[in-house]
Amino acid sequence: MYHPQNRISTRSMKRRDFLWLASVSTLGLVSGCAVNPVTGERQFMLMSESGEISLDQKHSPHQFSADYGEVQDSNLNSYLDRKGKDLAAITHRPDMPYSFRCVNATNVNAYAFPGGSIATTRGILLEMENEAELDALLGHEIAHVNARHTAARMSRAIMAQALLAGASLYLESQQEDYAAVAAGLGAVATGALLASYSRANEREADELGMQYMTDAGMNPQGMVGLMDVLQGVNSRKPSAIERMFSTHPMSQERYDTARYRAENEYAHARDFPVHRERYMDNTADLRRMRGAIEDMQEGEEHMGRQRFHEAEDSFSRALSQAPEDYAALVLMSKCQLALNRPQRARNFSDRAVRVYPQEAQAHHISGVAAMDLGRYDAALEGFRRYEDMLPGNPNTIFLKAVCLEGMGRKSDSAGEYERFLHSSGAGEKADYARKRLQEWGYMDSSDE
Repeated sequence: MYHPQNRISTRSMKRRDFLWLASVSTLGLVSGCAVNPVTGERQFMLMSESGEISLDQKHSPHQFSADYGEVQDSNLNSYLDRKGKDLAAITHRPDMPYSFRCVNATNVNAYAFPGGSIATTRGILLEMENEAELDALLGHEIAHVNARHTAARMSRAIMAQALLAGASLYLESQQEDYAAVAAGLGAVATGALLASYSRANEREADELGMQYMTDAGMNPQGMVGLMDVLQGVNSRKPSAIERMFSTHPMSQERYDTARYRAENEYAHARDFPVHRERYMDNTADLRRMRGAIEDMQEGEEHMGRQRFHEAEDSFSRALSQAPEDYAALVLMSKCQLALNRPQRARNFSDRAVRVYPQEAQAHHISGVAAMDLGRYDAALEGFRRYEDMLPGNPNTIFLKAVCLEGMGRKSDSAGEYERFLHSSGAGEKADYARKRLQEWGYMDSSDE
């Protein structure tokens, strides 16, 4: 029988637990040899082109939502998509299903998924000054797709895991402790492999990016200008660019090489245009928001340092300038959760839902705030809406199970806990799910 004392008491949960629940984590990226489309040479590759596209389609929407969705400026997104596709059409893999967008995140970043889904943030578009720099940025990201850098990295990781699994089985037969060590080292090594592009990848992407942009008739000094921009941001506000530098390692060598190539190898293109005015015209509405975006950057830095009252002040200033900005509303909602103000958090997240109902993250945050208030029915509805938009996030499945448990719907809760365990079998949440299923008689302890 289900007893009331088994219900989840969100009031007893620690504040850090709600910050954890509020985070919308991006899911991890989960045929032999192939010919590299750039070099024409054979390379070790366990992922097919269709596999790259499938991986992209499955995971890129989660990342875009974690970055607060595409901007609602249709003119800006159309401009980026047109620029990107014109550039991609003259590259080594013109038939990939490329798409380009600006996301609402305010940090300085750009990234590419292996199937050709590419995003720039509002923060990086604000820092650039002309189309040559934009083409350098997009060309660099397109180059990662063309050179199959993610697919090659995934292939090496798959092989490393397979080898480590074999090593673990052998060591387990010798001495159990060594098996644990091997498995642990394997997890660390694989995590490091997937964390960022290598310096060799970055050098190749720089080289290809400059080739693509000049082939498109753009001045190669745009690549040098882009690197100047990134180094300048790093010196003025390093917290805004740390994510980009963690995945795209920067170096003086990259900068010096770009300058050398622009002045020598691509000297014939030194008089090609940079199209400053056209870039400024297409980003005019975004640049009018510079003050609000810089306040959000400051607020996120305060959040990272757990200075929540200072973050609240920054987000308040941002909202005074841009009261309907989706990212500012969601950021303020997260800040209110951190300050233990769930009702205010829900007010801001609900405003965000009204501003941008098609974007998923605000529904998730609203659900977390409702949980903190003990309103499990409202929380469950928020998580359901989120999952309807973005299926496949194990964290959301777990939270639905918690809500159903809080509502006394043990059978429904058990179904969600079982679904969660099928999608994510490790960690504290998995331990909790197993414990509940065992207590309720849905799982025997021998099933672990």
